[in-house]
Amino acid sequence: MDRPRGEDRRPAGEELPGAVVRRRLSTRLLVITMLAVMLAEVLIFVPSIAKFRHDWLEAKIETAAVAGFASEQLSAEGSTVLGPNQEASLLSSLNADLVAINEGDASRLLARAETVDVPQIRVDLAEAGPLMLVAGAFDTLLFGGDRTMRITGPVGDGTIGAEVVMSERPLKRAMLIYSRNILILSLSIALFAALLVFGAISRYLIRPIQAMTASMIRFGENPADSGRIIVPSEREDEIGVAEAELASMQRRLADTLREQRHLADLGLAVSKINHDLRNILASAQMISDRLASVPDPRVQRFTPLLLKSLDRALHYTQSVLAYGRAVESTPVRRKVQMRRLVDDVFASLTVSPEAGIVLVNHVAEEAEIAVDPDQFHRVLLNLCRNAAEALQGEGSDQASVIKRIAVCMEALEPGETVIAVEDTGPGLPERARENLFKAFRGSVRTGGTGLGLAIAAEIVEAHGGRIRLAERDGPGARFEITLPTRSPTPLGSRHAVEAG
Repeated sequence: MDRPRGEDRRPAGEELPGAVVRRRLSTRLLVITMLAVMLAEVLIFVPSIAKFRHDWLEAKIETAAVAGFASEQLSAEGSTVLGPNQEASLLSSLNADLVAINEGDASRLLARAETVDVPQIRVDLAEAGPLMLVAGAFDTLLFGGDRTMRITGPVGDGTIGAEVVMSERPLKRAMLIYSRNILILSLSIALFAALLVFGAISRYLIRPIQAMTASMIRFGENPADSGRIIVPSEREDEIGVAEAELASMQRRLADTLREQRHLADLGLAVSKINHDLRNILASAQMISDRLASVPDPRVQRFTPLLLKSLDRALHYTQSVLAYGRAVESTPVRRKVQMRRLVDDVFASLTVSPEAGIVLVNHVAEEAEIAVDPDQFHRVLLNLCRNAAEALQGEGSDQASVIKRIAVCMEALEPGETVIAVEDTGPGLPERARENLFKAFRGSVRTGGTGLGLAIAAEIVEAHGGRIRLAERDGPGARFEITLPTRSPTPLGSRHAVEAG
């Protein structure tokens, strides 16, 4: 009976145990180590089996030579050289068909079987080199068995030689037994070495990697949980460096996710209050329109400024909401009189007259620049507001303290313009310098969000420029905005595409 389709399916990510074991790095290392040791044993086996064959054949020649010396001793004493029984015993001990002694050009037969086959191969131990020994050994292992060998070789100082004619079968059988023993020994050595290497690698490499892998999986399940960040060991090798870098990356990612969640919460909060805030501002705008009909000169003087501020406030509600969604609109560049834009920023800056802050506009009357007027108004207003808050901070109530905010503009070569906003305040602390232009991290004031500089940096980047905190010898802070003279391709479009 067929099983229903999908009955044997496993959940996603679940695999058969055998497949997991085969793919484990530790299993691969164990197999590779065993193969490496076996390869080394093979390289050792080749000369070893050749030497075994040579020694085996040489032992036959030496035995024949001993028998020859014994026969010479018996002949000197007047006895029979070798009787039939002795010949048979000699041939049986050597598994040979013929045994002879060679002295110079003469040959003396010691023992001979009734029938001797014609030798098919000849082995001369005196002429055997390393390559010939290896070739002969593998020739016997692969093709030997039923052939007849004629073995010759010197004995002692080489004046006497011996000759043996015998079947190749005993030699092949001895070589196969030797090969089997070498194989068993090699497997034992390979397994022992692999286990040692595996144990060392598992302790110092595999287990730390598994711990880092498990930490990454646990951290990925809930990156906001700081308790899931790996605790680096005190190792000073590559694994220790990897653990430290992983911990640093996880901390940075957790901080980034926390900031993103903060931004998301900000966007949600702004979206909830945006509707009501717009209604309030619209009502204020209607009341301001009625003030325009009041004949009081002072009312007539301040009403346009109030109306313009309300218009910007309505626009800012949408801008803040857009920033909460990580979207900044593409700049619409216009030719702007920079001095009048700075005057407008100073007029919008809410600074109490009792604060004693002097606002200085150093921009030349004829200075022009191509920027989005609304967005750049926000940049300068954020920088000036931060400077005003720094000047009104701790220690600013003394009458002798100089409180000044200045804006200047100058052209650089080649084709760049610098707009600087500087103040005579206490400057930025080191903590704020390390996190400049980062939302929720670059604030100097307690309870501040740091959004002002973050928004300013994003707008300047969208204009193809850059913003930085200039180094100064004395107190105070100076922010420099560098813009290209020619309008580049808006970088802000990238943000809109990514967000879409």
